[in-house]
Amino acid sequence: MDAATRLRRLLDDDGLPAKTDLPRWLAPLPEWLENFGLNIAWLVVVINLVGTAFGFWYYGYQFGIEPTAMWPLVPDSPVATLFIALSLALWKLGRSNEYVNALAFFGCLKLGLWTPYVLLAFKSDFSYLHWAMYNFLFWSHLAMVVEAFLIQRYAEFPSLAVLVAVGWYALNDLVDYFVPIVGTPHHTLIPAEPVVDGVVQHVSPAHEYAAAGAVLLTVAATFLALATRVAKLERGGID
Repeated sequence: MDAATRLRRLLDDDGLPAKTDLPRWLAPLPEWLENFGLNIAWLVVVINLVGTAFGFWYYGYQFGIEPTAMWPLVPDSPVATLFIALSLALWKLGRSNEYVNALAFFGCLKLGLWTPYVLLAFKSDFSYLHWAMYNFLFWSHLAMVVEAFLIQRYAEFPSLAVLVAVGWYALNDLVDYFVPIVGTPHHTLIPAEPVVDGVVQHVSPAHEYAAAGAVLLTVAATFLALATRVAKLERGGID
């Protein structure tokens, strides 16, 4: 098989879920890119698992200053990449799980946009990062958004699954910015909020800017997931 044939096979839809004719604002990726992402799903799974491991390493310092009881709610991006890895792997194994799909969609969309937003909003404060790490964080998180829009090809986003995802990410927003339960708010550290004697100083307006982005993206993910389900029902994309 020559290289051109291999490439065509990676870009075609043989063996993939049928594409529903969704409006562009719900399915912004070109069909060839959706096909490519789904055809290399196992590679994407491996990349995301590596990213998850890197993410837990990246959060190492923050784990050290957070109460142990809150650790499950601290590493937002690594958990999101774990969700998308599980979502794609279960789909490839013929055991697609709508709860995991919804969590993956919310996580990749929300954290995939929140991190670049914060990197730009507080760009001068991130000047301590090497340019390569800054760009890696920026573009790798935007790639998570691309992954989020692969999920609509095989997910139905039933209401209960969306409710579970809303509950998880609303809980994250609650403890990250408003009611920390234990200690201080637990959102990802941003350099505009200094750490003094092991305690994060959630200064204004940096805290409010970070919170606004997170909450708005949770709302946006909710709307897009439910709108996708409605559009699929209207167009016969759900049996």
